[in-house]
Amino acid sequence: MRRHKSVQYLILALMLLVGGYAVGRSFASSGDVLRPGDKPPSFRLADLQGEAHTLEEYAGNPLILNFWGTFCPPCREEMPALQQQYEAWKDEGLQVVGINLSEDRHRVENFIRRIGVSFPILLDTNRRTERAFGLREYPTTYFIDANGVIRQIVSGPLTIEEIEGRVKSLLESA
Repeated sequence: MRRHKSVQYLILALMLLVGGYAVGRSFASSGDVLRPGDKPPSFRLADLQGEAHTLEEYAGNPLILNFWGTFCPPCREEMPALQQQYEAWKDEGLQVVGINLSEDRHRVENFIRRIGVSFPILLDTNRRTERAFGLREYPTTYFIDANGVIRQIVSGPLTIEEIEGRVKSLLESA
């Protein structure tokens, strides 16, 4: 009986060690973290109609790149503010692209239709783009200037005023 309990403790200790190592590596891989001043990694993702889009399509214009999911309450709350800012600034050249994190197309379409989003929504079905960007939290928003350089990265939800201030800064740097 005593030996059996010792084996259970050993197995538990090994599981904790392996689990801790895996969690630590996922948060400590600093090589994958993007910072302001970096160029974002390229991607090729399909929109809700199945048409492929790349990051390079948006070159020459300031870009808000927002990673989000319907499973994320702050993401859902932030979406109307992104839409309002897109409407306010699109004639000035602002591009807004939402990248959904591996959800079913039907679920995403229903949410987008209900909110009234008109900017492109791309589907990261295999989360390859999410990993390339080194995301740690949702929503995460990248503010990219017309030269394709990341100017600001925000993890967590943004208010309409916070988005507007960052958009003005992007447009001034163009």
